[in-house]
Amino acid sequence: MSRSKANTEYRQTIRALSDRLVEAQTPIRVLDAIKWDDGIRADFLKSRGSKLPAVDRAYYQNRPLSFDADQKKQQFQQIERDITRQLGQFSPVGQIMRRMCKEYRMVIRMLEARGTADFGLISQELYGSASDAFHAGDPTLADLGVMFSTYLDNIAGRSELKDEPKTLNASEAVALLQGQLNGVFGDEAVVRVFESDGILADAAAGADYIKIRADALFNQRDIRALAVHEGLVHVGTTLNGLNQPVCTFLAKGPPSSTITQEGLAILMEVIAFTSYPTRLRKLTNRTRAIHMAEEGADFLQIFQFYRDQGYTAEEGYSNTIRVFRGSTPDGLPFTKDLSYLKGFILIYNYIQLAVRKGKLEQIPLLFCGKATLEDMRTLRQLVDEGLVVPPKYLPPQFSDLNALSAWMCFSNFLNHLSLDRVEADYANIL
Repeated sequence: MSRSKANTEYRQTIRALSDRLVEAQTPIRVLDAIKWDDGIRADFLKSRGSKLPAVDRAYYQNRPLSFDADQKKQQFQQIERDITRQLGQFSPVGQIMRRMCKEYRMVIRMLEARGTADFGLISQELYGSASDAFHAGDPTLADLGVMFSTYLDNIAGRSELKDEPKTLNASEAVALLQGQLNGVFGDEAVVRVFESDGILADAAAGADYIKIRADALFNQRDIRALAVHEGLVHVGTTLNGLNQPVCTFLAKGPPSSTITQEGLAILMEVIAFTSYPTRLRKLTNRTRAIHMAEEGADFLQIFQFYRDQGYTAEEGYSNTIRVFRGSTPDGLPFTKDLSYLKGFILIYNYIQLAVRKGKLEQIPLLFCGKATLEDMRTLRQLVDEGLVVPPKYLPPQFSDLNALSAWMCFSNFLNHLSLDRVEADYANIL
C-alpha cells in the first residue's frame, strides 16, 4: 500500500470513529435532565421560602432520561474498544477520544444517580470541588471566592461603579446582539439570536445560535458581554469544531472542556473590558454557594445567603437552584458553576506560561473546538499532521497576539512582586 493511500485510510478511520463519538453523545443533555419544573418554583415562592422544595429521588425517577442509560454506556464502551483496536493504545488522537468516552460514561452514571449522594460525588469528579487547590499550598477555589468578595466589598457602593439600568427587553437585546454577531462572523456563518422561555440563565449558546431568556432585562454592557462570552467563545469554538475535516469530536465537549470553555469566556470578558464588579460578584457567589453546600448548607440556607446579598426572592431562587439541580435540596451540590473561576485561573496561567516559554503558536489552539488544556500539546501535534485545522474564527485579542503577549510579559514579572511588601510601601501614598 502506498504511503498516500495509507494516510488517507488513517484519516478516514479517525473521522469514522470521531463521527460515532459525536453521534453517541447527541441525546445526552445534562441541564435538561437535571432541571426542576416551574411548579417547584411556584410552590417555593408561595411558601415565601419557608420550606425545602419537594424534590427527592422519586422526583427524578418520574422524569426518565431521554435515552437508555445501560445501552448508551455500552455504546461508548464499544467505541472505546474500537478506538484501541483501530488506532492502537498510544495514538495521541485515540487517547483524546478514549478519555471522552470515559467522561461520557461518567456523565451517564451521574444522571442515573440524580437525587442521591452519588450525583454530587460524580459531579465533583467531573467538574471539581470548591475545596480543590490549584497547586500544593495554593489557595482553594473557596478561598478565591472569599478573597474576591473582600475586594468587591471594598469598592461596593461607589457611585461611579453603579450598574447601568437594565432597560432593554429580550426582543431589543436580540436585535442588538444579532447586529454585533453579524459584524463578527460575517455572512459565512449565520449565527441566530432568538428569545426562549425555557432556559434558567439570561442567555445560552448552541451550535450556531444564542437563546435569550424571554423575561430577562439587559443593558448595553450586558449585550457586549454576551457577544464576547456566548458569541466569540462558545459559538465561535463550536463553529471551529464543526469546521474540522477529520477530528469532528472537537465540535462537542465533555465536562472537562466546560472548564476550558468557561475560563476562556471569562478571560475574554476581562480583556475585552466587558466585565464589571456585579458580574464578578455573581461568579464569586456561585463558588461560595457551592462551597457552602459542600459543607452541609441546604437549599434554604443558600437561598438566605442570596437574599442577604440583596437579591429578590425570584432571583435568589434562580441562583440557588443552580446549586442543587440534579441533587436534592439538602444534598451535595452540582458543581458545574465552579468552571467559571476555575477555568479562568487555569487558562490565564496557561497563556502566561506559553508566553514565558515562547510557545505563542499554542495559544490560538484554545479556540480550535471544544478543547481541554491537557490536550493542547497533542492538538499542536495534530495540527502539524494535518488532522486538525487551526481555528477559523478567532477573537481579535487572539488573532493578533502582540498585545496579549505584552500583557502576559508584564504579568509574569508582577507575579514575582510581594503584594504585602508593596502595600506596606504604598501605605503613605494611597
